[in-house]
Amino acid sequence: MLVERLELFMVLAREEHFGRAAEQCGVTQPTLSFAIKQLEQMLGVMLVERGSRFRGLTPEGRQVLAWARRIVSDTRSLQEEMRAARAGLSGRLRIAAIPTALAIVAGITTPFHEKHPGVSFSVLSRTSVEILSMLGNFDIDAGITYIDHEPLGNVITVPLYSERYHLVVSGSAPLAARRTVSWAEVAQLPLCLLTPDMQNRRIIDSHLAQTGLTVRPTLESNSMVVLLSHVRTGIWSSIMPLNLATALDFGGAVRCIPIVEPQVQHMVGMVVPKREPHTPLVAALLAALRKAEALSASNTEPEKLPVF
Repeated sequence: MLVERLELFMVLAREEHFGRAAEQCGVTQPTLSFAIKQLEQMLGVMLVERGSRFRGLTPEGRQVLAWARRIVSDTRSLQEEMRAARAGLSGRLRIAAIPTALAIVAGITTPFHEKHPGVSFSVLSRTSVEILSMLGNFDIDAGITYIDHEPLGNVITVPLYSERYHLVVSGSAPLAARRTVSWAEVAQLPLCLLTPDMQNRRIIDSHLAQTGLTVRPTLESNSMVVLLSHVRTGIWSSIMPLNLATALDFGGAVRCIPIVEPQVQHMVGMVVPKREPHTPLVAALLAALRKAEALSASNTEPEKLPVF
């Protein structure tokens, strides 16, 4: 009963609205409010600032929220471990990935599902900052993000592939026949790029800034599909990792040209919370990825995902 109330409290803290939280939990708003009051009585402190609407957590509420996340996570881990011991690995593995890495997720989920058919998946597209926040709040089990560009905090990382950048243009664009292109040349094109909250955009901005030119993309979006659809018009160009551009371009209407002078790369990897013990699902995922990493240590293709 305590765990159930803590779960309701966590949803309320996330949604910051009694009505939305109740809807998320599949209960009525009075039921949610009563459960929070029971939790407050049990702990002897006020958790929520009282008012006609949600006004935030009290200082004690914020302390309880941190404990709630740990208690609920540990309870779920215990249940999952006992279920695995009884009937084999099963349950739902929650993964969030940066948009540029979405194309490679199937290379992880598919072989894992073949080995563990009782496991299902939830895959979300999120920014690198959101991924780390969701890991800290136990909202996801694992994330796929850059592991060598910005601080990651208290996580375990497993490298997946090295991302190199390509100019993506339509087949009729003036540069379509080029074998390589420089960052200085790219900086002078009408570009469509990810929005500035995306780490990929911050990486690209830093490399474009090194050309000494002022670069202002004429279109921004948080969707790689939107970017590629604009590239295919022949008006815009974009900058993408090769594996993503080729995965999205089902019609073969675009050209991907390596960007050099300088040629840069950044490592993308899996991140999970640094805690012991891991849930059986996370432990199995880490073991599979580490085995794949060891088997492909001599792989010379920088954007090829290890297969396990």
